[in-house]
Amino acid sequence: MPDVKVKGLAELERALSQLPDKLERNVVRSALRMGAKQIEAEAKRLVPVKSGELRDSIRVSVRLIKGKPVATIKAGGRGKGGAFYAQMVEFGTSAHFIKASSAKSLFIAGLMRDGVNHPGATSKPFMRPALDSAAAQAVKAFAEQIRKRLTKAGVNVPDADAEG
Repeated sequence: MPDVKVKGLAELERALSQLPDKLERNVVRSALRMGAKQIEAEAKRLVPVKSGELRDSIRVSVRLIKGKPVATIKAGGRGKGGAFYAQMVEFGTSAHFIKASSAKSLFIAGLMRDGVNHPGATSKPFMRPALDSAAAQAVKAFAEQIRKRLTKAGVNVPDADAEG
């Protein structure tokens, strides 16, 4: 992952500390979301697409954990449109035996089987490469969103000056 240096972050931190706690938390939450959206967009660009279900399951959430904002970028999930197989695509699978669970047999390639040997699947990572390639953009988007929100709140902030 490339090193990213954003000048003015110390000044932004000082400006944030002058705000009331609730406003500071809201500013940081929105900035985290903007940074995470950069990584989400890159993951959606890199994910292998067959039906689009896996790509559409990639999402960002920002919530408070023990009073601190935390951003999460997830792929997959359970239920309709959940793409439960996201981790299988990201990390691959080893060879395994698939056995009929609710029925007495499986119907594969026009034949009835009690089970079948699956050869496994190679990994096709998309989440980690997205983080690696979009980290610099995410940090810049984070800082820019804080500057924008602080300016809106009437706090004087330094101009952005980022180096990659």
